[in-house]
Amino acid sequence: MTSRATVLVVVALLLGTVPAGIAGAGGGPTASDPGSDSVGALESAAVPTATAEPSAATKTDAEAAAMAEADDILHRTIELRHLPDRPDVYEAEFTFDIPEPMSSLTVDLEDEATVRSTDGFEATDEGTYRWTGDGEAPSIRIRLPADQTETGGRVGSSRSGYSFVDTGEWGVVPVPGVSVSYRRDADVSIGIEETVTVDGPGATGGDIAVFGPVTEYERTENGETVRLVVSDAADLREDPDDILEALGDASGRLSIAPSDETVFVAAVPSDADWGPRGLQYGESDAWVRADAPLSEASNVWLHEYVHVHQRFANDEVATDASWLVEGGAEYHAALLAYEQGLISYSEFRDHLERGEQSPHADGVLAEPGTWGHHRTDYAKGALVYGELDRQLRDATDGDRRLEDIVRTLNAQDERVTAADFLTALEEAGGTELRASAERYAHTRATPDMWNYFEHEATFGQSRAATASGLGEEPVTVDGREWGRWDRANLSGLSADIGAGDVLAVPAGERVTVPVALENGDDRAGTADATLQVDGDVVATERRVLEAGEAATTALAWTPTKPGIYDVRVGSDRLTVYVRSTPSLTVTDLRAEPDGVAPGESVTATATVTTADSLPAAGRLAFRTASETKTGEPIALAPGETGSVAAELTFDEGGDYEIRAGERTTTVAVGGIKSTVESMPGFGVAAAAVAFGLAVAIATVGRRR
Repeated sequence: MTSRATVLVVVALLLGTVPAGIAGAGGGPTASDPGSDSVGALESAAVPTATAEPSAATKTDAEAAAMAEADDILHRTIELRHLPDRPDVYEAEFTFDIPEPMSSLTVDLEDEATVRSTDGFEATDEGTYRWTGDGEAPSIRIRLPADQTETGGRVGSSRSGYSFVDTGEWGVVPVPGVSVSYRRDADVSIGIEETVTVDGPGATGGDIAVFGPVTEYERTENGETVRLVVSDAADLREDPDDILEALGDASGRLSIAPSDETVFVAAVPSDADWGPRGLQYGESDAWVRADAPLSEASNVWLHEYVHVHQRFANDEVATDASWLVEGGAEYHAALLAYEQGLISYSEFRDHLERGEQSPHADGVLAEPGTWGHHRTDYAKGALVYGELDRQLRDATDGDRRLEDIVRTLNAQDERVTAADFLTALEEAGGTELRASAERYAHTRATPDMWNYFEHEATFGQSRAATASGLGEEPVTVDGREWGRWDRANLSGLSADIGAGDVLAVPAGERVTVPVALENGDDRAGTADATLQVDGDVVATERRVLEAGEAATTALAWTPTKPGIYDVRVGSDRLTVYVRSTPSLTVTDLRAEPDGVAPGESVTATATVTTADSLPAAGRLAFRTASETKTGEPIALAPGETGSVAAELTFDEGGDYEIRAGERTTTVAVGGIKSTVESMPGFGVAAAAVAFGLAVAIATVGRRR
């Protein structure tokens, strides 16, 4: 089953005005300019817990600390506390490290949260909490109900069966989300870093937390680490090594999404009144009942693992496509169990044949209202999903699989609809395959389960040996060739975390990555170019290559928030530091020439270096009374110095001040000497008024 907690995200950009004619004013408002009458820019961001935190594989503790203290990062720490004497509730304390460019912060808590204490925050009339401007680390401590039913409500408010529970001895709870709104300097982008911890015995993956003593096991396959956390109160049916082997094998076989950096799976005691046997929640966390077996077709361990990689399901899925979520997870789990030798073909067949039988066969997959109280998506959905997979493999001689369709859906920005699924099927397998999907998913028609010989003939076909990786062409940023550095040659950065080359880019700039494709087989095949950022597919392209053919392409991504990102193309990796202007420090500013006639231009040149121990990047603004010019984007390695220039023009005579960062210089226009007026700060010119509004949705999904 799938349910979701959906948070509204609003972004509004507000630019204030300042009286015209003040020499040296102008440009966007900056909170660092004393006396500015502008409110800056207001943003709201609801970040599902832990998703803004780049993986440990691309960031050391020292780099994480440096990024947390950077002026373009809002760092949020969530500390969870178990209350054994009050098992109906648990505590969460949010602590914020507020960067200099941020002038205000408002926090909107979950509806069921009860505030226990605040430090540096005050309640508003709207029920939110506003930062007072006091304290170096403002915080809010809340209590939340620990016991939740399968549908997300309090026990007793819906049908029985826990999805999260606390017994006092142990507990498994969701990490609470929080929506934040803030004002910041107009030319500064703010990223959000998050750390989630458990105060006392327990463990967390960032979306789910386990309270009480635990034993942790770990295995890494295909660049993906699975953390298996077993509650000491649980009686685990299977050997932990066998569970990790099954999940590690799935990582190599399943290609619906690139591997995650870390998957967190908690084995919880089986004696609670559970609703589901397992639950995947958030980005890559899940819990499974400790008595769940590996040798069964309805393999819960593999089912929840598949959900982790169904990235399209973390966004709202249209009703007519919702069956793909559970149907796909149930089918892939059974197929993986069979391919791993955990079950026989007859067990695999019998499991899918449930979809042929009433009442499941009576429902229409694209119309959940026809399912009644039955889990038609689990039964008929798995059968139809498998039949479409079989037909696609047949139509393409094994070159395409339904996993490839899901990978395409994962890269889609908008919510997935039945039309999207049908279009992707037709593009990959032709019109007959689309017609089969329309028949089986949009009518009561039900396919017959295929036999063993048909399975071996179809599923035994191998793909062509295609590969993809970073191309030799340069990375470009906003169309400009962009340098990247060897991590081993950068001072202050760890050289042994295996994350490939490093580059820094300004937030909001389009980053284009070259991709090399190759078919090393003696037959034609399809190669998939995929650009993955922190486990999410952000761009993909499909190429059919002849035997031995090589090709190149390019995939693009526009990062909007500062942070450290793990970027992958095939098995090749880049560590990308996305930064904004506070990462640059201006050490010198000069104008050439320092005197011009009205209407002539001067070139202002700023010498810049990195503001902290990390790579820096940004677009530097040069401000005068009459205009603001932005220099070319620049990137600097830690400790490196560079320069940025811009041409500025003055229409009237007088002495004008130019500012870049915290440095100023003066230029004389028309040979007329005058006194540069004292300026309390820089705002925008009177005509520069802009208002923008954008709405986005951030979702934390839970799937059974």
